[in-house]
Amino acid sequence: MTSTPAPAGPLAGVRVIELGGIGPGPFAGMILADLGAEVIRVDRPVEHGRPSAHPILHRSRRSITVDLKNPRGVETVLRLVEGADALIEGFRPGVTERLGLGPEDCQERNSRLVYGRMTGWGQDGPLAQAPGHDINYIAVAGALSAVGPADGDPVVPLNLFGDMGGGGMLLALGISAALFSAKVTGQGQVVDAAMTDGTAIQLALLQGLLRTGRWTEGRESNLFDGAAPFYRAYRCADGTHMAVGCVEPQFYAATLRILGLTEDPLFAKQLDKDAWPRMSKRLAEVFATRTREEWTADFDGTETCVTPVLDWTEAATHPHNAVRGTYRLTPEGYPEPGTAPRFLGTPSAEPRPAAVTGSHTDEVLAEAGLDAAGLAALRAEGVIG
Repeated sequence: MTSTPAPAGPLAGVRVIELGGIGPGPFAGMILADLGAEVIRVDRPVEHGRPSAHPILHRSRRSITVDLKNPRGVETVLRLVEGADALIEGFRPGVTERLGLGPEDCQERNSRLVYGRMTGWGQDGPLAQAPGHDINYIAVAGALSAVGPADGDPVVPLNLFGDMGGGGMLLALGISAALFSAKVTGQGQVVDAAMTDGTAIQLALLQGLLRTGRWTEGRESNLFDGAAPFYRAYRCADGTHMAVGCVEPQFYAATLRILGLTEDPLFAKQLDKDAWPRMSKRLAEVFATRTREEWTADFDGTETCVTPVLDWTEAATHPHNAVRGTYRLTPEGYPEPGTAPRFLGTPSAEPRPAAVTGSHTDEVLAEAGLDAAGLAALRAEGVIG
């Protein structure tokens, strides 16, 4: 088997064991792997030999298949933990403890281990054992109530608030911070990353504005929730949209000039909330007279904060994103996000394709000291794929 390329990036030299899960846990693993960590994903033997079901979330790591319900499988993972810096798990609270892979079990083998836990509700509290999804976590955290039209129902903002930003991203940050602490103190710790907590912390700016009287509760009644005519999207003649974000007075004035509305008294007072509905209606009428391509040409190169609303395919080929490498094309021609953030001193390597599930089982376990006979015995018992 071809050896894994030498890691590059700020986390080069860090080894992470990821107990296979879905959504935010793998997203955290992807981020750490993108930044140079060696991430070994532990999948189920029943999935051995299958292509990854999540070709982007599972990129840039090795995959092994081990039965975690078998004591010998647990012992196999603990053997890997002995040489790891961090572990990621996304089960309900108490599951890994029952398996024999809880924080105490792992840190008994490796006191420097950072044990990252990804859940929706957290490790404690009345809802800790309740099932849930992104929509439930952001609802209870208070974010969902603020998204959507004033006269309609809350709108689900994809699964970005809870799963990705409040979950996987928060866990990756927490593990990185705990790794720094372990390097200084020599002692690992548990990172309890809950999507409710992560969603709540993303509301810091808006709750601060609420406290100082610059925000009101209720959908579509504030600067950044679709109420302001100068901070929302407008439909064009071809059914596509332009995003208008001319908040600052100079950008607002420049936008009005391009739209031919400088002399319209309706737009004289930008922050007159009473006029916002009429201003929005008039702007909608203006944008509807031309196509997105025509408006894009008019606003291109201007300091207005007005841009086209692109779909995923268009975004991947936009000139700015192309120059930055914001998206990259896989060998098969599919676009996927590049690595972020950028590190000028320790740049990350290009992401590697997601591995076939279990394809590194023998390689990884041999590195951990298992010989051919030991591997054959584990395989014969169904402990590994």
